[in-house]
Amino acid sequence: MSKTAYVFPGQGAQFSGMGAELYANSALAKEMFEQSNDILGFRITDIMFKGSDEELRQTKVTQPAIFIHSVVLAATLGESFKPDLVAGHSLGEFSALVASKAIDFESGLRLVAERALAMQMACDLQPGTMAAILGLDDAKVEEVCKQIEGVVVAANYNCPGQLVISGAVESINLACEQMKAAGAKRALVLQVGGAFHSPLMEAARTRLQSAIEATTFHEPLCPIIQNVDAKAHLAINEIKSNLIQQLTAPVRWTQSVRTMWEHGAHQFVEVGPGKVLQGLVKKIVPEAEVLSA
Repeated sequence: MSKTAYVFPGQGAQFSGMGAELYANSALAKEMFEQSNDILGFRITDIMFKGSDEELRQTKVTQPAIFIHSVVLAATLGESFKPDLVAGHSLGEFSALVASKAIDFESGLRLVAERALAMQMACDLQPGTMAAILGLDDAKVEEVCKQIEGVVVAANYNCPGQLVISGAVESINLACEQMKAAGAKRALVLQVGGAFHSPLMEAARTRLQSAIEATTFHEPLCPIIQNVDAKAHLAINEIKSNLIQQLTAPVRWTQSVRTMWEHGAHQFVEVGPGKVLQGLVKKIVPEAEVLSA
């Protein structure tokens, strides 16, 4: 029997107006949005519903906004939310953990807010950037990264032929030239605040580790496929350990989707703003059925 995987998007999925319809049409959603404002100490809903793209890109806003939208949407599905597996892309892993009851909503939001601030702190300490490499085999991208001096690593395995690298600015620029020389269709430096999912996030990882260790976790409703190893996890100690490693380790999304497919998940439901993950899933497993929650 075919299984259903619920997948949760990461940073970059935000848009002005996100969640406004949910707020207007669901008492539960309205309650959770207002609870979010109280927890964060500012009205994030005002920025989500009516803010400019620039306001939504603020570090303290972007990650909590996407997390809140995703988790509230999952909650409003009620009895119809019956995941066989869950997974999230980077930030989305926190949404997946809350939706699957591994952590409660308030704890999840506090962790995400802390994660955003920790990442900003790490960016200020050690500036870095990321670049999208298109049309090159994963193994070739990894090989080129190893040949470059300084910090440059594979950071996001998004889908075949689309891998994001992360590291020091000079090393990334040099890597982009080498990737093109190796046959990449494009090597595009991204407009991001830092070198996410690279060793340059070590300060953020250390700071977030304390917050994760202080948070109460429960066994999730179903296995969660985690970014760090693209394997299914139910054990609390494994989930926490992988979550701590996540900021300095690559997002193995291609591998995660294949793991879910191998576990029998032929339907993928994206829960949150946008449709980025649906597009990636179809590129990884063309036979998969993809839909929005």
